[in-house]
Amino acid sequence: MIATGCILEGESYMYSRKIKTAVCLAAVMLFAASAAFAQMGRTWPSEKKIVPDPVTGLPLTFLTSTDGGYSQSKIYQTHRQWTVDGKWLIFRGVRETGPQAFAVNEETGQIVQVTENGFMGMLCVSNIAMKLFIMSGGGGGGRGRGPEGAPGAAPAEGRGRGAGRAGGPPAEGAPGAAPAEGRGPGGRGPSGPRQILEIDLAKLFADVAAKTVKPAANYTRVCGTIPATLQPDGNMGLDANDDFMYFRVGGPETAQLSPGQTLLPGFGPRFRQTTSGLRSMNLTTGEIKSIVNVGFGIGHVQSNPWKPGEIVFCWETGGKAPQRTWIVNSDGTGLRPLYPEAPYEWITHEAVINRDEAVIAILGHRSIASATPTSDWGIAGTFEHPTGVAIVNLRTREMRIVGQIPAWSKGRSDWHVAGSVDGRWACSDDFQFEVWLYDRHNGEMNLLAGPQKAGADHIHPTFNADGTKIEIQSALISKDNRGLNICIVPVPKTFLNRTYSLKSPE
Repeated sequence: MIATGCILEGESYMYSRKIKTAVCLAAVMLFAASAAFAQMGRTWPSEKKIVPDPVTGLPLTFLTSTDGGYSQSKIYQTHRQWTVDGKWLIFRGVRETGPQAFAVNEETGQIVQVTENGFMGMLCVSNIAMKLFIMSGGGGGGRGRGPEGAPGAAPAEGRGRGAGRAGGPPAEGAPGAAPAEGRGPGGRGPSGPRQILEIDLAKLFADVAAKTVKPAANYTRVCGTIPATLQPDGNMGLDANDDFMYFRVGGPETAQLSPGQTLLPGFGPRFRQTTSGLRSMNLTTGEIKSIVNVGFGIGHVQSNPWKPGEIVFCWETGGKAPQRTWIVNSDGTGLRPLYPEAPYEWITHEAVINRDEAVIAILGHRSIASATPTSDWGIAGTFEHPTGVAIVNLRTREMRIVGQIPAWSKGRSDWHVAGSVDGRWACSDDFQFEVWLYDRHNGEMNLLAGPQKAGADHIHPTFNADGTKIEIQSALISKDNRGLNICIVPVPKTFLNRTYSLKSPE
């Protein structure tokens, strides 16, 4: 194969032989260079840039700064972003090597490729060790893999009607929004058997530092294989103890519903009546067990990283669901709504933020006049009822709204939400791609970052482990206004140094 095209016609034998030798040698060198070019462990120098936010002046640290058809995007906000040592951020990216998973050292800025052949759906960073778990499948999986037309780019979420206008793009699932994350490479459905792979980041990073990187097999362990009949699509969450992976399945094997479950009717303009289920894989033995089958389509799957055996997932309709959020134990017991919602509430973007709490967004993105019983998505998602960022206690089931963006904001509604592990902060973005911080002790809210560019995906804020900074994906510095980069928004030190008192100020 390498020698194809090496013989030149119309030349003397000796000259042809010299040319043939030279061209074939170059082809061999190019082949070898290409193999190294795409290798797990390939590095890029620091791309760090400190950019003052155009509105607030807060220093935003961009850990990547690619442009011109490439895009880098964070892991979805339901999952861990930083490695357990707090030094590396794992992200999805499209670079010269195609769609892969990468790590960036927050201090040095060094970027390391940590997959060899792409991945499918969610990246699962270990809770207790320097490891990464992925589902096999080429292409890099999920949304936001690059601007439209870029190599390996996935369809951008929210690029439909209203995208890029002053009012912001439609909410996930609103008319014009793209499908939810986890549909596989390039938005395609699942096909073929898939494997769960464990990547030893500690070993890889050590060899990168020593300049002794070896083939990918030296850092990769196959945990188990998921048969094609289960139709896995990459929606998965890692147990708190790193010993089980919980993942979404579909197809005929979910038709037999779990006790108490029924096939639910369609809802909204794009909902397809279906069944789906959750399965677990023992990451030591590869054994797969059934958790539950339900009469609706499961979307995002996440674990509770602080409580083993607890799973949170959603009913995905492509928009408002009659009951969006669900919680279940890994043995199939305890299945119930996480937050029982009313027909007028548009609940979305749930995320477990500590052992006993989850955060949800209650959207207010539709006008009261347009949200009629006969309209798409019914009467949900208006300011006729309470909206904002809400914290749900997973034990007591109590819900408290901790804040909402002000009425004067052009962002219209809180959209994607997060919370700090210590229970001190919550944050959200809005339909203007702004970042808001909520102080859960005194109810104060502050704008941290002004409107970002409406890039290839939403900004999806997530706190670090100690609640001192927020990771987003931003197109602020992209010349094409679409390419995303990994960005860190600091919580101001004046906020972190606050003390609280019940006494009235003088």
